[in-house]
Amino acid sequence: MIKASFEIIQPSGSQSFLLRKFDRSAFDAPYHFHPEYELTYILNGNGKRYVGSHMGDFTSGDLVLLGPNMPHCWKLEEDNEPQEQASAIVVQFDGAFLGNDFFNKSELQYIKKLFQKSSCGISFNGETQTAVNKSLELLSKEKNSFRMLIGLLELLQRLASSNNYVLLDQNMSIAERSIAEQERINPVYSYLVENFRQQVSLDVAAGIANMTTNAFCKYFKKITRKTFMETIIEYRLNYAIQQLVQTDKPISDISFESGFGDVSHFYKMFKNKMHISPLNYRKKFMGSLDEEEIIGVA
Repeated sequence: MIKASFEIIQPSGSQSFLLRKFDRSAFDAPYHFHPEYELTYILNGNGKRYVGSHMGDFTSGDLVLLGPNMPHCWKLEEDNEPQEQASAIVVQFDGAFLGNDFFNKSELQYIKKLFQKSSCGISFNGETQTAVNKSLELLSKEKNSFRMLIGLLELLQRLASSNNYVLLDQNMSIAERSIAEQERINPVYSYLVENFRQQVSLDVAAGIANMTTNAFCKYFKKITRKTFMETIIEYRLNYAIQQLVQTDKPISDISFESGFGDVSHFYKMFKNKMHISPLNYRKKFMGSLDEEEIIGVA
């Protein structure tokens, strides 16, 4: 069983932060966390992004800033075509990498606010995404350590002044917890991330948290504001939605591959969330269902 692993990040002696380019092997990393901030730019690849209790799609160009100790991983989808060219640029830095009080300066107040928001994960889009991604590519080729540092600060200021973003874990169900609570709940999320498409056991999850099943159910809902089963269903439906719009697989196959053991149960859960059947959702996405038909099946 894979648990959320703690990653130790060690900058070289000549740098106060890390900027690295990774190939596809990085996407095999388990659900993990570390005390450093992390800015990730996906150069090539597509699949599922897991950030705290959030699961969403990612494609080339994806740009995300994560706060300290936010568990995360990016998983490639291999269903459509091999993703041998998958790669990413990742910047990692400690909050005090320029001194404990550096970001308390009035000139840096917006970056400080950016750091506060990053506690639930931030996905950037639009002009900000385009500009910052270009800056990251240039920064990854920079050899002068001083220019790298100035470039990072300018990049953070650009992110801090942007309105082109969405918060990923909007309930902040992971980020607002104490370190002790994170250490208990993170391995449970890791178990879900790695197994939601298969049979998930409440007993196993409770065992990971070292609790009885009844105590775990209450604890999980208190921490995440959702029941354990609601979280599993949400993960499975999100995965199914991706398969519906990105593949031409039969709906029954998608149902089973997403972790639903019964097709009728899948239809019921899907319609409860999306207010439309899986088949008509696919047709709507492809533009082959007119508005009157959509209203008729909602």
